[in-house]
Amino acid sequence: MTAQRVEVEPAAAQEGFSSLDFRNVLGSFATGVTVITSGTDEHAFGMTANAFSSLSLDPPLVLVCVISGTSGADTIEQHNAFAVNILGSHQEPISRYFSWKDRPRGEAAFSEIPHHTAVTGCPLLKGAAAYLDCRLADAHESGDHVIFIGEVMAIGFDPTVKPLLFHSGKYCKVAEAQ
Repeated sequence: MTAQRVEVEPAAAQEGFSSLDFRNVLGSFATGVTVITSGTDEHAFGMTANAFSSLSLDPPLVLVCVISGTSGADTIEQHNAFAVNILGSHQEPISRYFSWKDRPRGEAAFSEIPHHTAVTGCPLLKGAAAYLDCRLADAHESGDHVIFIGEVMAIGFDPTVKPLLFHSGKYCKVAEAQ
């Protein structure tokens, strides 16, 4: 089979744009869905996030971006640790739960969510496609977010779990190749 090259006409360039325009452009990039957790016991905290990236293989580093001045940012700074739980396609309800502003806090937030802990004590969600348990290595303020860099202390993954995706403001699932 020979690959064909298809020219796609770019949309008109737009120098001046609104925050909604910017958000819509960013939504064109499909991402995985994570729940970032931090703290332990009565100070445990979880939040849905898709601003996550690998940073370095040696040493193993990842980064997450959290809105400055929020409970999530404060908890990560206070506990010097966070975990990235990469959600499976069956965990959309968990993503919605941890993005709900009125969800319970502390231990109550995890009372109905099966989880365990590893090195840092941060909650690790059972059934996730993967997790990275991280010690806080650095933090940088940029714009309205804090970029947290974590040194990965422990990992886990289940190769049978397909990831939950997010694209254009909607949850998506990986389709099997034909």
